[in-house]
Amino acid sequence: MKIAIDAMGGDKAPHPIVEGVVQAASLVREGTEIILVGQESVIRRELKSRFMPRELPISVVHASQVVGMDEAPAIAMRKKRDSSIMVAVDLLKRGQADAFVSAGNTGAVMAAALVELGRLKGVSRPAIASLFPTERDAVVVLDVGANASCKAVHLYQFGVMGATYASHILRRRRPKVGLLSIGEESSKGNEATVKAHQMLSHSPLNFVGNIEGRDILRGNVDVAVCDGFVGNVVLKFTESIDGLLTAQLRRYVMSRLRYRLGAHLLMPALLAFRRDLDYAEYGGVPLLGLNGVCIICHGGSSAKAIRKAIAVAQQMVKADVNSGILRQLQENGGMKK
Repeated sequence: MKIAIDAMGGDKAPHPIVEGVVQAASLVREGTEIILVGQESVIRRELKSRFMPRELPISVVHASQVVGMDEAPAIAMRKKRDSSIMVAVDLLKRGQADAFVSAGNTGAVMAAALVELGRLKGVSRPAIASLFPTERDAVVVLDVGANASCKAVHLYQFGVMGATYASHILRRRRPKVGLLSIGEESSKGNEATVKAHQMLSHSPLNFVGNIEGRDILRGNVDVAVCDGFVGNVVLKFTESIDGLLTAQLRRYVMSRLRYRLGAHLLMPALLAFRRDLDYAEYGGVPLLGLNGVCIICHGGSSAKAIRKAIAVAQQMVKADVNSGILRQLQENGGMKK
């Protein structure tokens, strides 16, 4: 298995990217190779100066250009054909890599992957699927940013893709699928949501009906379906919970001596709780529906997040999630546009 990594993508690239790759390379099984794509001299200098030389399954493919985090995707694709994003996606397209991971410009990654790789047969629009921590097990939420406006058929297909991901990667048997809306009644929501409810209700999926925002973190479903506008708002809101809880706990703990003593005893549990809320624990998120495995990471990804994202890519390839999506779309009648 070969995994191509955009070494130049991210707020602090290439250091955390290269460090994460080295960590991952020391853990991968024999037969797995990680390909760092980017400005070769910079990458090799990073490898040489930051880490002890070791025989690790890491190779470097040169790409002379870098797509900035704030660049327009269309301009980047047109003017920067030799960027680390485009070269890495091309490796995947030509079969020289089995997966692609990037913490770079999300819009550019999505545009390059969609244009160069194309969609799986029957998929109208790819969707970004993110894992959220809950009171129970993690829940798959999609879309969280790829499609700001969706038709009913898109939401329907998100349900099929999300259920396949939950089944193959999270090992959920008959994953419960919920449609995020403003009320539990089937008549609640906008036109697309109401129609998507009807489509999902008549599908073989384990559809439990409409859910509300509170149901996500309660873990009442395995898959939560929504458009990318709503999903991205939910994602960014959820990312803020860790900071709020940490600040509030610190304020209360420091207010009394006995609270500080109690916090000392609870520290292992508190640290474990913070790990559950840390996006780095989940690594990257897959762009489902593409004719290839593409993992998108947070722009501020740490080395740990990159290592975890590589593990997600490995899981996607090994589980052959794309074949599962194709099969489920056919069984669920998802070929309808």
